[in-house]
Amino acid sequence: MTNSSTIRRAIRSVCLLLVWCCLAAGGASVGFAEPQPASQPLAADIFAYLDEADSTKAEVMLQRLLANPDTTIDQVSRAIQTGRTYPAMPVGTMADEQIVVRERTYHYALSVPLTYQPGKGYGLVVCLHGAGFSGDAYLERWQHRLGDDYLLVCPTYPSGAWFTRQAEDLVLAVIERVQAQYHVDPDRVFLTGMSNGGIGTWLIGMHHAQRFAGLAPMASGLDSVLLPFLANLRTTPVYIIHGAKDQVMPVELSRTISRELAAIGYPHIYREHEREHPMAGGHFFPREELPDLVSWFNAQHRTPVPTALTVIREASHFQPFGWVRIDATDPIAAFADDLVSKRDELTRKKRYARLDVSVAAPNRIEVETGLVQRYTLFLNDQLVDVSKPVTVVTNKQVSFEGMVTSTVETLLRQARARKDSRQLFTVQLAIQVSNPAP
Repeated sequence: MTNSSTIRRAIRSVCLLLVWCCLAAGGASVGFAEPQPASQPLAADIFAYLDEADSTKAEVMLQRLLANPDTTIDQVSRAIQTGRTYPAMPVGTMADEQIVVRERTYHYALSVPLTYQPGKGYGLVVCLHGAGFSGDAYLERWQHRLGDDYLLVCPTYPSGAWFTRQAEDLVLAVIERVQAQYHVDPDRVFLTGMSNGGIGTWLIGMHHAQRFAGLAPMASGLDSVLLPFLANLRTTPVYIIHGAKDQVMPVELSRTISRELAAIGYPHIYREHEREHPMAGGHFFPREELPDLVSWFNAQHRTPVPTALTVIREASHFQPFGWVRIDATDPIAAFADDLVSKRDELTRKKRYARLDVSVAAPNRIEVETGLVQRYTLFLNDQLVDVSKPVTVVTNKQVSFEGMVTSTVETLLRQARARKDSRQLFTVQLAIQVSNPAP
């Protein structure tokens, strides 16, 4: 089992070593793609609401939409799924883009195929650099390997400290920025990273697994207190690469994760190579491994609304996870801002909230919980027939039985919060977990 000292020693070592991906570099000139035709008026109003940064203004816009008789569930769903248009945006290599997150300016590098067409949905690969590198350096090593079906974005974070809450916010903000500007297929967003970037891939990917079509962490690992969060990857494929002779991040870190995934029955790919780099030793990503990884990307498509989910949460991550959200719990661990340093008793004991949910039969949802006091289900017609009664069984007791109500307000509010055109929910159902009888 891994421990905190192993991870910390590895992080200190990697900060002194320049990590080489050893992939061919390249660039592209900048041009402009042609815009799509303008959207219909209702769709324009819907997207104006979804994209409005000011919450007060957004609420006014929402009330206007709800007062419009044309704002129906069918019309809104159709508009969100198919009605967004994308403006003329640069294509090619943009090595120094900027974004402000928590009042701090960060940089990211972006590559858009010269053949980009706004009418087509593209895959998006998000790559997190290691210590001693920056996003633009990784961009050069990746962009020509992906081909014309992918956008590539590589944010830069100081020292490659992707295991912090600030870095997590940056990655999510960059993804939302790129999705707002370019036509990204939300079912083909991938997160990958090398060394410290691989640690970030694990942490961000596990806490936000429902956003990604796949994770590809390289030469990285996890502290043992974080291993329970692997359960969140129930429907998120993983491709792991690690060098057997890695002297910075010991290969046993990835071997442990692979064993944990196998133990909980999650299929994954584990690639262990014997190669060494003149400067980085075994701590690098060999170019020979890339074709198989890109082929794997090509084969993955996210299931946006799976019929079964597992979610593990500590107290600082209570955002929705797919179609469920943990709302209140017994006392559980709460991570510090760097997500790894806090070592109080609840963290050492891995005291986390757990929820397993599945559509067990038509209009019957079964839930098993641990340390959860209240949770919320977000439903749509992919999960239940809203014209018929729905039964929710929690810990083998019926906790809800009856009709549920679909509303366009729920649809719009959830669409704005999630920014995901494939995860649209019209029903919000809060469930109080009953304490077992003594």
